Amino acid sequence: MIEHFSYGALTPVLSFVLSFLGCAAGLSCTARARYYRGRRRALWLWLGALAIGGTGVWVMHFVAMLGFSVDGAVIRYDIPLTILSAVLAVVVVAAGLFLVDRSHGRTGPILVGGVIAGLGVSSMHYLGMRAMHTDVALSYDPWLVLLSIVIGVVAATAALWLSYHVRSVGAGALAAVIMGIAVSGMHYTGMAAMRMGEGDHVGHAATAEPQGLSTGELLVPLAVFLFLSTLALVVTALLARSPGEIQADRDFDSWRSQLRGDTGQPEDDAVASAPQRTRRATGR
Repeated sequence: MIEHFSYGALTPVLSFVLSFLGCAAGLSCTARARYYRGRRRALWLWLGALAIGGTGVWVMHFVAMLGFSVDGAVIRYDIPLTILSAVLAVVVVAAGLFLVDRSHGRTGPILVGGVIAGLGVSSMHYLGMRAMHTDVALSYDPWLVLLSIVIGVVAATAALWLSYHVRSVGAGALAAVIMGIAVSGMHYTGMAAMRMGEGDHVGHAATAEPQGLSTGELLVPLAVFLFLSTLALVVTALLARSPGEIQADRDFDSWRSQLRGDTGQPEDDAVASAPQRTRRATGR
């Protein structure tokens, strides 16, 4: 018998909370990226990808896996494949964020980026499952697999749209809740597709002696490390200047430059302030 909630509500609730924190931190990073250009802009986007893809998606997946068990089965995890799945999650989210950023939030690129990121996140999920070795045969229901992929694409598209358009703290919190629910829905839909025994779509052949680390040996220390990393990202996002503060600084610099008759670019490779952008667009 396959069990997805061995510890009751603990793992789904904890995994959702971590997904929410990762997505919230990621949205905070992407909001700040819009106020910079060059290396600082890229750095904030990469931090956003690390938060959303690493914690919001990947950590959520493997914390939820702490509650997964199969009666009478030995479960081990392949380390290289597990690490590869984490890298894949961050890279595909980064690809989507940079695509949307360069296109200035246009609908077409958001849809393309959502498909790329969604397929990548789904691949991360099933690659993470491939990293699981067990001594019983497991298969997947292909229709539920397809549904989980569709949910992944929709979730990724929504995440990319929100990453560009969310401005206020309240909207960011609501967006993070929506993203956390979507990511959790994709994960548990994919897990619901698992069946014991051989099927039309074989997921895992039985292995006489599964190789790798046990759930506790791999996932517990990894989850603790990544939880601390997430906490560090959240603290960084909280301590860094808010988008409103950054904009206020830009406006002040613009006003000071007007008084001095200085027409130079803003310092620290930051984007132009709102008044500067307006003057340039109107030629005044």
